[in-house]
Amino acid sequence: MQMTERGRAMWRTCLASAFRTALACTIVGAATLYGPEWILQYVAFPAFSYVTIILIITDATLGDTLRGCWLALYATCQSVAPAIITLKLIGPARLTAGTTALAAALAAFVVVLPNGSTHLVAKRIALGQIVLIYVIGYINGAETDPVMHPLRVAASTALGVIACVLALLVPLPRLATSEVKQSCKEIGQNVTTRVKLYMKAFCAEDAMTAMASVSQARELSRISSKLYQTIKRYQPSMKWERLPFKIWRWQNVNDNKGEKLQSMEIALRGMDMVLASKSPIPASLLAGEVKDDLKNVQERVILSIKRVNNVPQPSVTPETDLQNPDECLQTLQEVPETPQDLPFYFFLFCLRLLETISTAKPEETKVKPEENKGPVKTKSRSWFSDWDSKKVMPATKLSLSLGLAIFLGSLYSKPNGYWAGLPVAISFAAAREATFKVANVKAQGTVIGTVYGVMGCFVFQRFLTVRFLSLLPWFIFSSFLSKSRMYGQAGGISAAIGAVLILGRKNFGQPRDFAIDRIIETFIGLACSIMVELILQPTRAANVAKLELSRSFHALYGCAILFGAKASKGEIMESQKKLRSHLNLLKKFTEEAQAEPSFWFTPFNASCYEKLFKSLSKLADLLQFSGYAIGFLDEQGRWKSPQCKEILSDIDSDLKSLTQSISLLAKSFEEITLLKSLDALEKALTKNGNTSWDIELGKTPNPSFSSPESEPGKILNTYLQHCRGVSDGIFRADDEEGEEVKVDKSEVVLSLSALGFCVEKMGKETREIEEMVKEVVQSENPSSHVNLHEISCKIRSLYK
Repeated sequence: MQMTERGRAMWRTCLASAFRTALACTIVGAATLYGPEWILQYVAFPAFSYVTIILIITDATLGDTLRGCWLALYATCQSVAPAIITLKLIGPARLTAGTTALAAALAAFVVVLPNGSTHLVAKRIALGQIVLIYVIGYINGAETDPVMHPLRVAASTALGVIACVLALLVPLPRLATSEVKQSCKEIGQNVTTRVKLYMKAFCAEDAMTAMASVSQARELSRISSKLYQTIKRYQPSMKWERLPFKIWRWQNVNDNKGEKLQSMEIALRGMDMVLASKSPIPASLLAGEVKDDLKNVQERVILSIKRVNNVPQPSVTPETDLQNPDECLQTLQEVPETPQDLPFYFFLFCLRLLETISTAKPEETKVKPEENKGPVKTKSRSWFSDWDSKKVMPATKLSLSLGLAIFLGSLYSKPNGYWAGLPVAISFAAAREATFKVANVKAQGTVIGTVYGVMGCFVFQRFLTVRFLSLLPWFIFSSFLSKSRMYGQAGGISAAIGAVLILGRKNFGQPRDFAIDRIIETFIGLACSIMVELILQPTRAANVAKLELSRSFHALYGCAILFGAKASKGEIMESQKKLRSHLNLLKKFTEEAQAEPSFWFTPFNASCYEKLFKSLSKLADLLQFSGYAIGFLDEQGRWKSPQCKEILSDIDSDLKSLTQSISLLAKSFEEITLLKSLDALEKALTKNGNTSWDIELGKTPNPSFSSPESEPGKILNTYLQHCRGVSDGIFRADDEEGEEVKVDKSEVVLSLSALGFCVEKMGKETREIEEMVKEVVQSENPSSHVNLHEISCKIRSLYK
């Protein structure tokens, strides 16, 4: 049922987007084909009006369109004003293919250089204007007016922007605020349903029922991730809707909702972790009235989630009142004696965590600036700060690609030379892309769009109005292409532009001849982009993914070190945020490497990288759960009697031993994954004279979790013994004056048990990571025998 509703929502979105795009293109077509003469005098490039529409209005809201107006104005200032000065100085009559390409390349470099301060749409519009101004000026030669020609390009851009605004207002404006609000509502329903499914699986008596519920919950989790992406996509656009619609309050409420709902995902992932382990819950723990009590806990949690989403609720009953204690949790008075009981306690801990997050105030879920003890550095920005390699390289690549495309395109066909530069300009991406994949989908989108345009001209060559109507089904198709994994936004935009440039104009020659010329010019532009990318930045996506894997291990090392050193809450959360950002990049580069052809290189081991990403993500979650559990224990700090403090120091020692082992392994894996090859390591050892090395020469012992009787197993057994000592001493806890204090023993038991579960799972995930790292190194060195401990010792011997 959920998938059906989601499919219908996607259809509605694509139809609405296609309708507004077709309406905007119809406005431009009507103005340029049937409008008064003065419009045709200034709007000399209707093709770029269509391009502007596709760049701005695709899947846009009113906020996106208003922002697009500002970006188009900003882009015009960046490109038109300098172009007027340049054409005045050079003179259009003296332009050649070489000087035109050089002038366009330099102008493009200036536009792209401020990489972080200019929006991508503004850069694409500015680059497209640069191509038209210089190449059309070269084509027309002395007939080009140095002032009016750039202004006509600006007028063509303005017509496209005006058409976008009018199309977004008919019949009713599509608001980003409404999109975010609806997504928050759907996420609230999604989270509620997942809690019910996880609880059903947890209490199920047979494995088949449990797995069916877990499968449904995981499908809902995937839908939820898309809804979070929708919120992230439209939140910046909400700021542009504040002024005309006075919706400050809506924006603030929705922001807090989205953040709070997303913070609940960690608890849901913990429930899934318990059920995914397939460890049977002992029947004794679910006997008697425990299931009924769990249902009461479920209702309490669901009620708190609905309150977050402002869902109207009936009068609160005693069974579901958030202030009433749970009998199920209050009966937990002893730490489990065996690891088999830990999943039950951890599931209850996740329920309590979910309720705690949902009832927390917004400021409590954020890290206060003063909590971060690190030094505060002031940043001073200047124009010269843009001159670093990360910002200069994209500008250099784009300017060279654009200049080369214009030069070769003009040599092939002077009247159509700008069609080689336009695909490079309007498809500029600031971030790294899968070069061959993106070029492939752009080429395919251009071809199928152009072929559709030629067919439309052939069928409706005498009916110009019908040709415009034929754009509507194509825009619908292009909208679905943009949302598909195969083509993505690059392919969808190329397909839409390919069709509208033929069906939306007249007097450009025979459609078939124009289609052939444009396809060839497009291939020239894409070939130039690929060639420059390979020359200037020949790094394979597989190598980038390998480097990001090493950085992820470094972030894990820092996270484990801070956790074991009892750093401040702000420092720990910042390190976890850094780890997750590296894991997101690892996932992105892994997908990019999968789409990249191997050629003569070693094939990319995508399956191992995907498994490593999953294990590292689980390890990051477990560290976060441990932080929550320790935070709950700190809240109960008043019960720490002298007897308990002694035992708690032993527990701290156990956790520190585990985190130290994880940090050592993470550091070792960071060094190992940076190796180009084992042969290169041997050559380096020989070059440094370290032909003989000793395993005992390592600076620190390198632990291994590959055996069942390894360090985590021992730590878990001693940890549970120490925890039982703590639980026995809780009722004897006295304050400093010797008076007995009240202790919420169930909270302490839940937190200690959750830490025990995390200890067990961290050991398991670390063993899997060790095996996957070994497999990755083995796949890169198929002729060598891989021993991670030996490799690590060699690396330390090399840098000793």
